[in-house]
Amino acid sequence: MLKAEHSTWQSAGHVMEHPEHPDRLNPCQCMAGPHGGPAAEAEETGAGAAGPCVGTGGAAARPDACAPAKAAVEVMADRAGGAWEPKIVAFLCNWCSYAGADLAGTSRIQYPPNVRVIRVPCSGRVDPLLILKCLQRGADGVLVSGCHPGDCHYIAGNYLARRKFALLADLLDFFGIEKGRVHFSWVSAAEGEKFADVVKRVTESVRALGKPTRLVKERQR
Repeated sequence: MLKAEHSTWQSAGHVMEHPEHPDRLNPCQCMAGPHGGPAAEAEETGAGAAGPCVGTGGAAARPDACAPAKAAVEVMADRAGGAWEPKIVAFLCNWCSYAGADLAGTSRIQYPPNVRVIRVPCSGRVDPLLILKCLQRGADGVLVSGCHPGDCHYIAGNYLARRKFALLADLLDFFGIEKGRVHFSWVSAAEGEKFADVVKRVTESVRALGKPTRLVKERQR
């Protein structure tokens, strides 16, 4: 019973007299603040997160006490609203770049979580139409990464990829797609830190360009 009484006087108001010790005051209990109770109690009692801290006299007491709660609510609202973050499709060579990405993970090297990795046998197997299809279906950017020229597991696969990418760059320019939206790189299995740097650079480049407007196909509902 005593526990129930305590939960009542804590959730009913922000600054109230203690039920058993009238000479003591309960500190501010902003429901949505970092120092308050659960949000469920706020809904039951109708106590708002941004409301003033009301004392026993009915006037606003400590007007700055709820500022941290209001700031926390604003941050949570921003996160809930979901600030736009680019979605990047990454085609990674199985033998080098994918192993480099794995090394970055096992080494706990931090990089933006904006990439969606697709592992391919060789960068030379990435058809340029796949890149165009990714941009058409809603990807904000594309990254293709393979072995360094001369170190291909299939001898000449990355040379073939380099020729494709050179032609694709002209095609993307013809379509009006920005240069910073599609990236190509060479990352070996031992370059985990370089892979993280590549992902950071690609993410910043695509974020600066914003959402794509060319070649985007509206999805049917």
